[in-house]
Amino acid sequence: MSTPIPSEGPFANAPKRRWLLTQNRQLRAEGIFNFPLPAWAGRFPDGTTYNACPEAGACAKLCYARVGTYRWPVVLAAHERNLWMTKYALADWEAQMAEEIRHKRYLGKWIRLHDSGDFHSDAYLAAWLRIMRNAPEGIWFYCYTKSVSRFRRMVEPNPPENFLWCYSLGGIEDHLLDLEADRHADVFPGVDGLEAAGYSDQTESDLLSVLSESHKVGIPANRIPMLLKRQGDLRFSELQRALDKKLAEKRQRAAANGLDLAS
Repeated sequence: MSTPIPSEGPFANAPKRRWLLTQNRQLRAEGIFNFPLPAWAGRFPDGTTYNACPEAGACAKLCYARVGTYRWPVVLAAHERNLWMTKYALADWEAQMAEEIRHKRYLGKWIRLHDSGDFHSDAYLAAWLRIMRNAPEGIWFYCYTKSVSRFRRMVEPNPPENFLWCYSLGGIEDHLLDLEADRHADVFPGVDGLEAAGYSDQTESDLLSVLSESHKVGIPANRIPMLLKRQGDLRFSELQRALDKKLAEKRQRAAANGLDLAS
């Protein structure tokens, strides 16, 4: 199988790739396939700006996918190519993905939607929902997402039977979640704080994010010194609450001065 390259746009001359779905080192060890996008915001080669994680909040400055190998030019270019297709050639991308997952290498496997990036639009999420509903039997899909309101509208009322998800804290829609009812993940500075807070550690398998008995999933922070320093002793959820409070106070001051700040 060969994946056609975009016929136009900034990736028209990109090298031909065999597969849309890939595997990073961690997911390969578990036999999981993945569709990656670039993390958060950036620019395509033609200068067009993008935001692949529109609901990102405090997590944006702490994202492991914005450092290291994810920023290598060849890796970033591949992720940006994926995003460009899902934004500007969505019908072609959907047809290619629907065809690809029928290959025998995916039978009995899990596919993670994004080890970086998120559902950046209703149209993109809708395409994935169609792909999942028409996928061959014996293929399962899962994801972490901060797109809470989008999932409330488009997924929760009638989810595909082969799709599981885990909401991810640290985004601007954290306040929409019921932490006692909604399956969610929080990133902790270390394992000790995770267990003390009543969260189950998913280090053993990424699939525990959607398969663990507990709906409170804890993720120990990636051991990248720069990111550990930025995170300090707080969880992603705590950093987001602090950010929300700071923004609310800023809006209050602006309102008192007769200004109307965009949220």
